[in-house]
Amino acid sequence: MRYPRYQAFPVWQISFARTEAFSFLILLLALAISPTASAQTLSGEIKIGNTMPYSGPASSYGTIGRAQAAYFKMLNEKGGIDNRKINFLTLDDAYSPAKTVEQTRRLVESNEVLLMFSAFGTATVSAVQKYLADQKIPQLFFVTGASKWAARRNFPGMIGWQPTYRAEAIVYAGYLLRTKPDAKIGVLYQNDDYGKDYLQGMRDGLGAKADDMIVKELTYQVSDPTIDSQIVALKASGADVFFDVTTAKFAAQAIRKIDEIGWKPLHFLNSISSSVATVLTPAGPDKSVGIVSAAYSKDPTDPQFKDDQGVREYRGFMHDYYPEGDPANIINAIAYSRAMTLAQVLKQCGHDLSRENIMRQADSLDVELPMLLPGIRIQTSPERPFAITQMQLQRFNGSTWERFGDLIRLQY
Repeated sequence: MRYPRYQAFPVWQISFARTEAFSFLILLLALAISPTASAQTLSGEIKIGNTMPYSGPASSYGTIGRAQAAYFKMLNEKGGIDNRKINFLTLDDAYSPAKTVEQTRRLVESNEVLLMFSAFGTATVSAVQKYLADQKIPQLFFVTGASKWAARRNFPGMIGWQPTYRAEAIVYAGYLLRTKPDAKIGVLYQNDDYGKDYLQGMRDGLGAKADDMIVKELTYQVSDPTIDSQIVALKASGADVFFDVTTAKFAAQAIRKIDEIGWKPLHFLNSISSSVATVLTPAGPDKSVGIVSAAYSKDPTDPQFKDDQGVREYRGFMHDYYPEGDPANIINAIAYSRAMTLAQVLKQCGHDLSRENIMRQADSLDVELPMLLPGIRIQTSPERPFAITQMQLQRFNGSTWERFGDLIRLQY
């Protein structure tokens, strides 16, 4: 089988020469003596595996992997972690579960990564969950808020980072019950676990009123060219609230189509598609005014944070290490925070890079990150399935997001 080439972001190059055979045998012996010890405890690098949609329908999210590769490059230039370099091996899965399986097996079996980090997508992460669990490979801070991962006892090697889709939807439902209890809600969601989680959260949040308030539910497939017909049908349903559970490409399409047909709903946009740079600006900032979403990260475009130390450091990082990336894209800011979280885990591990200790440290975080909203911390424990536990509502004003209301504790 021929594998596609690496996405060109490995930070610390890897090679296997025949002359290393003897060293490899010594390594196997060491592992046999101490089964829980990682091979990388004996080497000068820490191999981190990642799959990301650098191509395909979700390719706009590929900037996550590029930003994280840049962050680890910065760390390496500063000496790495405990004098070890980070070898961030990130491969393109095109947002295809079958390809995710192929690429993940390559990372584990050929490249012998210590852990998987920040893999993107609900369906794609689901496709490799059991395989990685069987291999005892930690799956840290994946880029999906699927609520099924909240059952930690069923997924002991997995720790999430962002809020669950269900928990976020409950936030929107609560806002509607408080401010628009007679709403007629039309829902468009991706026809997979990601979309269904958001829908279930909205229904759970509305409770007994869900059937009365939700007047239309429609789906789309990732492979669909457009969602225009669904938007037209939602308007025809009489809905005055639009719950938009779409990825970036389709979110921009929805905003444009809503404007084109003269529909004026209260528009709730799921947070993964709330980027000003990749969604709202391409769709048209004037067409996006009034959209409501929720956030946990500082928006680099928010004038309130213009002189914020954390935002300045982030912009400096983007300028120096990822100049081709857009510092205004909040997706990059969140990727930066995710990478910072993993770095903290590895620092806490000290000299013990066994997978068991990695999980212990990943389960014992309590840190403030410079790009999270004031009052929000990274907090993990064996009972806490996701590191982010609060969000705040925000409304788009035509140029940036304006936050409103208090921080909201998420329901997991």
